[in-house]
Amino acid sequence: MTNTTTDATTTTQVYRVYIKATPEAIWDAITKPEWTERYGYTGLVEYDLRPGGAYKVRPTAEFRAGAEANGHPVPDVIIDGEVQEADPPRRLVTTFRMLMDPSLAKEPVTRVTHEIKEIGDGVCRLTLIHELDGAPGLASLVGGRLEDHGAGGGHAWVLSELKSLLETGKSFAEGR
Repeated sequence: MTNTTTDATTTTQVYRVYIKATPEAIWDAITKPEWTERYGYTGLVEYDLRPGGAYKVRPTAEFRAGAEANGHPVPDVIIDGEVQEADPPRRLVTTFRMLMDPSLAKEPVTRVTHEIKEIGDGVCRLTLIHELDGAPGLASLVGGRLEDHGAGGGHAWVLSELKSLLETGKSFAEGR
């Protein structure tokens, strides 16, 4: 589900998904590269999980090959940011800067919050909040509005892939 509030200066996107998994499994799926390479993240995450620590996403070989085959060079780091808060396995707050596209790299740094809450019966609620103040291009990309242009399904797709992977052992691509 997406809730978007937009005016000239502020855009916040909120996504919520319910996953039959432990908070620790969800935390690992968000913060460990062996997980993120398996679902719609297109990259291998690196976190220094302390305030001020680095956050980076490097492209998978498959992602790089596909993009470059279509004439789109891919930098060694496709997303970077800084850890602002890490409270495993409940809350992770980072800044976020998309580096794959020069126009998006020029937009202001944004902020992503992951909140994981156990709700009972082995189910957790994962909420992703992306504060996209002054970053309309990135808001379109992560909101999935560029999906028909080959830019992916944004946060909704990534969270759906994460849910599928944790509940079935396979992401959408792996299930084909």
